[in-house]
Amino acid sequence: MKVKKAKSPLREWMESIMGAVILTAFIITFIAQSFIVEGTSMMPTLENNQRLLVDKLTYRFRDPQHGDIVVFRYPMNPKEEFIKRIIAVPGDTVAIIDGRLFVNGQLIEEDYIADKTIRGFNPQVVPEGHYFVLGDNRNNSLDSRDPRVGFVPRKNIIGRAIWSYWPLDRIGIFRAPEAFAMLNAD
Repeated sequence: MKVKKAKSPLREWMESIMGAVILTAFIITFIAQSFIVEGTSMMPTLENNQRLLVDKLTYRFRDPQHGDIVVFRYPMNPKEEFIKRIIAVPGDTVAIIDGRLFVNGQLIEEDYIADKTIRGFNPQVVPEGHYFVLGDNRNNSLDSRDPRVGFVPRKNIIGRAIWSYWPLDRIGIFRAPEAFAMLNAD
């Protein structure tokens, strides 16, 4: 029977660290990543400095849906990342008239926003491969109503927020609001 010489403790330690680094890089690249909310555009749903786990895996198997909270690369500067709610998907007609949101002619009762929307949006069809996103703090949000953001290309979407883990009083899983149930039933 042969006997193998033991590795030095330093080498074992280095191999363990390298394995952990590779596994971490794989998880962050393909499965999930932590993000910190900067700003108030998603209040009252998300607050400044809230920490979230963003799922990067789901959208490899299905398309983003109405009501999902997503992190995406800002079209004007892809090094910046924004977080908003998907309101309309490719082929939908979206409008904000007299402070009320309509998707495909259906009024969306938004109980998750704090204030009535001041700025309107004329009816437009969301182009193929793009999404219409809004912040929940509609009157303080740079979102799809602004030409600098516009309709967000699918390729810019990093993933969907699935869980808040900080601060402790905001721990919870994110679900699409009931207002979007009929639109997602298709």
